[in-house]
Amino acid sequence: MLKVQKIPEETVYKIQNDLLARIDELLSNPEQGQIEESLKSLGLEHRRLIEGHFKIVYRVSKEIIYITDFFDSRQHPKKMKR
Repeated sequence: MLKVQKIPEETVYKIQNDLLARIDELLSNPEQGQIEESLKSLGLEHRRLIEGHFKIVYRVSKEIIYITDFFDSRQHPKKMKR
């Protein structure tokens, strides 16, 4: 059964703002994140940034930055491949 946790709205907005601020850093340095080893087999050079408990997974193609996932790093890494 899926366990649902209620989070106060203020906390949700803080997490959202923190994630967006971290993503904004990519505009000046898109290759700052480490290579995401668990997605290396895709051959798209996914990278990751860490913000709190979250892993921001992204890739860069030409001049476009694609955010492909926000992953709660407290989960098992195998769930990211789904």
